[in-house]
Amino acid sequence: MTISTDLELKSFVLLRLGERRFAVGADGTAELVAPSRLFRFPHNTAKIEGVILRRGRIVPVCDIAEKLIGKYLTSRRFYLIALRHYGQRTEWVALPVTGECELINAELTPASASDEPHVAGWLSHGGDVIEVLNLDALTPGPNELLSHPGGPERLGARTAHPGEAEARP
Repeated sequence: MTISTDLELKSFVLLRLGERRFAVGADGTAELVAPSRLFRFPHNTAKIEGVILRRGRIVPVCDIAEKLIGKYLTSRRFYLIALRHYGQRTEWVALPVTGECELINAELTPASASDEPHVAGWLSHGGDVIEVLNLDALTPGPNELLSHPGGPERLGARTAHPGEAEARP
């Protein structure tokens, strides 16, 4: 007698932020690209570092590391271009990552009511339990972009770094 379990395996992209690994659904991932020129603007929100140009699109760069690991990334290996949903619209967002990304198939354990809003679920891979991210909760939506905290004193507070450009009116 054979016992068969029907596991619903889904595809995920594992990404590294510092020493930790996280996952996003592969169906919510557009591509993985080498770091390119980052354009910063004086009128921005703290959650958006700037933008990159990719395939004719302006893609906001959101460093989600501070929320997830408690510090900003000092080095970047790639940008993971992922999909962010704004109601009925879907837009690209670039997430800086510090290490290699990996495509895996795993069974998703849904998030519980006690999990943070940015946790879409959990998966087990290579002996590790990995958070599956809800990018809609981690990246700013249109309302956050219009009314960002910090007011005018935060505008232009960031300085450009090598390989970055600052756009001024």
